[in-house]
Order: sequence, then structure tokens, then C-alpha cells
Amino acid sequence: MLTAVVLASLAFFGWLIYRAVKQKPVRAYMVTRVLAYVAGVYTFAFFLSMNIPLLIQVLVSILLGAVVIVLAAFLQRRRQPAKP
Repeated sequence: MLTAVVLASLAFFGWLIYRAVKQKPVRAYMVTRVLAYVAGVYTFAFFLSMNIPLLIQVLVSILLGAVVIVLAAFLQRRRQPAKP
């Protein structure tokens, strides 16, 4: 897991240095996308290193969290006051 994170981080910094040497602009969405990729690699490696019962607990927690977020968004949209 640590190897994947280190390699992804080194690739990110190498990409930033490459863009700087070529004098190409680094936009905010590019950095955000690369950081999301690094986080995805870390998450993937973390889930692969887990034992099965803990993995099931985490997945159930994620699904329950998604349900709560959708329910809260639905209730908030329903309770907005009418604009005159």
C-alpha cells in the first residue's frame, strides 16, 4: 500500500515539474483531478489490504452514508419556503 502511494505521489510531482519545465500552465482542475487519482490509488490499495469482514463493514457504512446524504437533500429540497 505504501509503495502505491509513494509511486503515485512521485508521479504527481514529476508531472508538476514536467509542466513547469515545458512552461505549460497548471490549471486548478488538473491538480484536483491528479489528487483525486492519487487518493483513488491509495483507497484501492487500502481496501485490498483489508480483511473481508472489515471490508464489508466499510462498504455498508459508505452505502448508509450515501443514503443519509440523499435523504437529507430530498428533505431539504422539500422544505424550502415558496418564493413570492
